Amino acid sequence: MSLESESGLAGDVLPGALSEALHAELVAFRRDLHMHPELGNQEFRTTAAIKERLEQAGLRPRVLAKGTGLVCDIGLAEGERSAVPLLALRADIDALPIPDTKTDCPYRSTVPDRAHACGHDVHTTVVLGTGLVLADLHRKGLLPRPVRLLFQPAEEVLPGGALDAIADGVLKGVGRILAVHCDPRVDAGKVGLRHGPITSACDRLEIALDGPGGHTARPHLTTDLVTAAARVAVDVPAVIGRRVDARAGLVLTWGRIESGHAPNVIPQHAELSGTVRCLDLEAWREAPDIVHAAIDEVATLHRAKSEITYVRGVPPVVNDKESTELLRRAMAARRGRDSVETTEQSLGGEDYSWYLEHVPGAMARLGVRRPGERTVRDLHQGDFDADEHAITVGVEMFTAAAFLEPNAVQG
Repeated sequence: MSLESESGLAGDVLPGALSEALHAELVAFRRDLHMHPELGNQEFRTTAAIKERLEQAGLRPRVLAKGTGLVCDIGLAEGERSAVPLLALRADIDALPIPDTKTDCPYRSTVPDRAHACGHDVHTTVVLGTGLVLADLHRKGLLPRPVRLLFQPAEEVLPGGALDAIADGVLKGVGRILAVHCDPRVDAGKVGLRHGPITSACDRLEIALDGPGGHTARPHLTTDLVTAAARVAVDVPAVIGRRVDARAGLVLTWGRIESGHAPNVIPQHAELSGTVRCLDLEAWREAPDIVHAAIDEVATLHRAKSEITYVRGVPPVVNDKESTELLRRAMAARRGRDSVETTEQSLGGEDYSWYLEHVPGAMARLGVRRPGERTVRDLHQGDFDADEHAITVGVEMFTAAAFLEPNAVQG
């Protein structure tokens, strides 16, 4: 069976196009998730909704060990082992602890201070829709290879729910894993792809500085802790910038600094919190030692005692060349070569990277911007929303990938 012409465009034999009826159902499913967002490791309603719909399609999903998230195989009987490595499709299902600030939106969040402001409801719906299409093709004897659906909890909780999912065996038998992430800078109908790093490493840093305290009239007799905190905030990023190759993109950015309660009292305690982001995998591995040393030096210079809590987050997502090309071919087969654009590496972090420490794979940036819209609704903002045409695009790309996967058996 020929699935692709030499031009990279699909022949009329490529199955898996999304019907209008299924698109409408998936839009309704996504809107229901959007109205009922749940935080990481609390996604019980979301898990139940996905499980119910998969079971209606005749599938046998398994809830992950911690009680949220699911894994579901298509094309394998229960307990059967695949003769070829499985293609896995991953979605993250958790929401963010921020308010939904959209107005005049009938499906805005109904949960105070909770919102699907990163598009995980779209990711989930895309993988669910792909599963429904592939299950139907399997019943018709058209599925060329077994596929695993993975609905992962707690992506927003460092170091990420991916580690728990891997420990639960979700990668057993998997030869390749694919994912999408919403991108409000890309028009719906298109995807952004990049071979190599497509996201950055992201760690969390907490610093406590302590000193004896004193009167602001006599800073020379004590540790001027506010000044010490200010110097740590300013000098540590500068020191790091001179100890790592600038091309590694190792950046420390502060999100919180607190100290003191009165204008004439030098405090005894100060706190700083921030994130460490890095474009390069090897530099990320060295980052904790470099950051610790820089903090100790600056704090000691100002006579402050430092206590450092460095929380490892996630490494960069590094797209495998063959997997990236598979997604490119899948999009070209569905929507032509112009549907794929080259994207740049983001400084955002994604725990999907942990899967790529074990198996090859790639993540595509799924365009969710309404074509012609000038306002970019950024991720992790309360007004974020997506053009729901992206759901169809994602489903059809993933179903095409299942047929174009190099190890697929093509008749």
